[in-house]
Amino acid sequence: MLSTRFTEALGIEHPIVQGGMMWVGRAELAAAVSEAGGLGIITALTQPTPADLVKEVERARRLTDKPIGVNLTILPSINPPPYDEYRRAIVDAGVTIVETAGSSPEPHMEMFHQHGIRVIHKCTSVRHALKAERLGVTAVSIDGFECAGHPGEDDVPGLVLVPAAADALTIPFIASGGFADGRGLAAALALGADGVNMGSRFMCTVESPISQTVKERIVEATELDTNLIFRSLRNTARVAKNAVSDEVVEILAKGGQFPDVQPLVAGARGRRVFEEGDLDAGIWTVGLVQGLIRDIPTAGEVVRRTVADAEEVLRSRLALFSEPVGAVS
Repeated sequence: MLSTRFTEALGIEHPIVQGGMMWVGRAELAAAVSEAGGLGIITALTQPTPADLVKEVERARRLTDKPIGVNLTILPSINPPPYDEYRRAIVDAGVTIVETAGSSPEPHMEMFHQHGIRVIHKCTSVRHALKAERLGVTAVSIDGFECAGHPGEDDVPGLVLVPAAADALTIPFIASGGFADGRGLAAALALGADGVNMGSRFMCTVESPISQTVKERIVEATELDTNLIFRSLRNTARVAKNAVSDEVVEILAKGGQFPDVQPLVAGARGRRVFEEGDLDAGIWTVGLVQGLIRDIPTAGEVVRRTVADAEEVLRSRLALFSEPVGAVS
């Protein structure tokens, strides 16, 4: 068993977290990951109301008695969700682990601390991770440039970002972006992380509540099949390469602005992809790591084989340092 500072701080068995993904982080998936010893995450804003979030947490608890977290992504918006009400719903549901992302978690920290909630904050840079540490988060999830969704604007890949974070942070942290198997977990641990966060890998599992067509597309795709959109707007997002994201890239490359692409990137269109399986209905997020995803197993199988494979990789590499034949002790 791979015990780290992260597993000890969060009270879980394996250093594997299922990322909080819009339209994906529902009870079935989160419970399956947690039941296998990882940390499953329910995505708060996938639920239409705070009351629905409470019900979703209760539904997950009927599936497992292991720890389950809730993702609360805070992003600037013309019509922002009622974040304070979602925060209150998290507390009322008795959740003890929260993953925050997007903007600073500072406005939410006082209430979370008052109720003994441990916070994992997702960052895309060391400087933001250090700020989160000063705010009193329990752990940080640090996203390399390979990740799905928003990788920040520094374009630093995990191979550099993870050891840089290890050098700077004193709290536990997990590596995110580009992880799908035991090789990745072993590499993250070797670079100084205390575990990994996997989104795309768990999106492509039996319990993932999205269309089978999307899952099969992930299996078929390579690491070349993503687009970076909003680069010129300094709000970069990595999404699946399809007709819609190709069009967004083309419009912005010609000098277009957000209003020119807003109808194309509407969240409702992306939701249709996941629910209906129409791969060109809208934009949808997936990471470079899809090039390493070649099957659609159960979420529990992903957790178990990732840990087993990581242990085997670490043991085999340690064997390289065994005493040479004939050495005198």
